[in-house]
Amino acid sequence: MHLKQLTLTQYKNISSRTFELNPKINCFVGDNGVGKSTVLDAIYHLALGKSYFNPIALQNIQLGQEFFALEGRFENAEREEKIVCSLKKGQKKTMKRNGKVYEKLADHIGLIPTVMISPSDRDLIAEGSSIRRKFIDGVIGQTNSLFLQDLLTYNKILAQRNALLKYFSLNQAFDPTTLEIYGQQLVEKSNSIYKLRSQFMKTFIPIFKSRYEEISGLEEFVDLSYESQLHQESHQDLLKKTLNKDRQVQFTTTGIHKDDVLFLKEEQPIKKFGSQGQQKTFLIALKLAQFDFLKSKSGGAPLLLLDDAFDKLDQKRVAQIIALVDQNDFGQIFITDTHEERTLSALEHIKAGYEIFKL
Repeated sequence: MHLKQLTLTQYKNISSRTFELNPKINCFVGDNGVGKSTVLDAIYHLALGKSYFNPIALQNIQLGQEFFALEGRFENAEREEKIVCSLKKGQKKTMKRNGKVYEKLADHIGLIPTVMISPSDRDLIAEGSSIRRKFIDGVIGQTNSLFLQDLLTYNKILAQRNALLKYFSLNQAFDPTTLEIYGQQLVEKSNSIYKLRSQFMKTFIPIFKSRYEEISGLEEFVDLSYESQLHQESHQDLLKKTLNKDRQVQFTTTGIHKDDVLFLKEEQPIKKFGSQGQQKTFLIALKLAQFDFLKSKSGGAPLLLLDDAFDKLDQKRVAQIIALVDQNDFGQIFITDTHEERTLSALEHIKAGYEIFKL
């Protein structure tokens, strides 16, 4: 699947713009603040129903305007898809596929597999476990709609159990039967989610290691480690063991919502023991592994969005990454860069066709 035409209307800092796109490589160059990242975010929004950079939908409407609209015309050898995403103040956001409104946004996820590489990925290393959970869940969710539904249900039940614990504390009351019902529902979903996360990591880690070695050219030992309370005990046993603590702190302290993925270099956290360049390479390898995984599951190459991805990388590394994405196993690629000369130099020896848009 590739994106043939993209139209943005009153989306962030772009009033109105239509792009006729190359089926292979598209580069958006210009100074900071002109809308390069906005274009990539619009593509991501059409693919996954949400902004990559700002989850608050209303804030994606251009300042002073009442709505935004995005339209993408996608095609492959078999079919064409027209995807429209729009939001008007005071109304719900709508996603349409070939003129038909989705009843559930989750039904759209997976139609257009997409990977974004951005400087904001630094949060995967710098921030807390919730960011890393969202990353792995997002990858699995693009290939497994049942996992996505289980995750949504789990989070809903978790919120209900937490609300009940707060209610008990405020009213100095306790109803073990109701709490146990929520606990049983949590256990059912957490077991399913834990199993799929474990299976995913077993497949994903070797792909990631291979990509890191390919990009770095070094035999550094890097690893990902999936951490979960469910490694040692069942969620049911954990809930029984922490019941008093949960009542005291008024939230659920155990479960798959506490899972984490450790990013390691030479068995140490890369956050503390990796240079900026090593951390950048780690993140790019992580995202290219995501690309490989999605491709293996969907049967087609995902869209690859590289937003200022060459920041903090030297020219040799930039050319190396461009050479990687020039291989036949990659599909359509979108690149933003403030340095047009750097982009042109990196594209100099590639075989694929490309288009450069100056913003």
